[in-house]
Amino acid sequence: MIEIPTDLPADVVPLSWLIGTWEGTGVIDYRVGDTAYVGEFRHRATFSHEGGDALLYRATGTLLGDGDRPEQELVAETGFWRVARPSGDGQAGPGLLPSLAPDAPRTADDLEALRTADGGFPLEVILSHADGVQELYVGEVTGPRIDLGTDAVVRSASAKPYAAATRMYGLVDGHLLWAWDIAALGRELGSHASARLAKASS
Repeated sequence: MIEIPTDLPADVVPLSWLIGTWEGTGVIDYRVGDTAYVGEFRHRATFSHEGGDALLYRATGTLLGDGDRPEQELVAETGFWRVARPSGDGQAGPGLLPSLAPDAPRTADDLEALRTADGGFPLEVILSHADGVQELYVGEVTGPRIDLGTDAVVRSASAKPYAAATRMYGLVDGHLLWAWDIAALGRELGSHASARLAKASS
């Protein structure tokens, strides 16, 4: 059963089931030529609402040691998740530009007007990785399931080759399951990592 906090803005409600800290383990299995990137990792992801119409996201991962190999901190990521809607004069930005008109609180009816033909809501996710990669994902949240694909990827000059990705998140039996496919290091899009996370006690 999904409990929705009563103090959330309407725009955040479709993502409310993500709010909290999730912890667990997953597996990495990505092969490029003769090189196999494999192993089990510990993962921690936090979704929080700190105002506005988006969720703040932070995630870290640690590759577990296996006797011959010590634990290794993996790339951390942070970003924002929001239901996509047309911008208007009531929104601030870009940069520090203030809004040009008062922004009336959005209602459940306003949100319902955004529902897609598949019954979900359009989603935008912007993520920054500590290794110099930024991703813009677009997709859809439908109940307790999210499907995303990159619309744009930006890399710094020092970042490793990374071209595209898809992600899937789902709430199954109280656990957050996710899978992440990537096109990286010259390889086409393929399975990369997946995990099963439990809600951390507060």
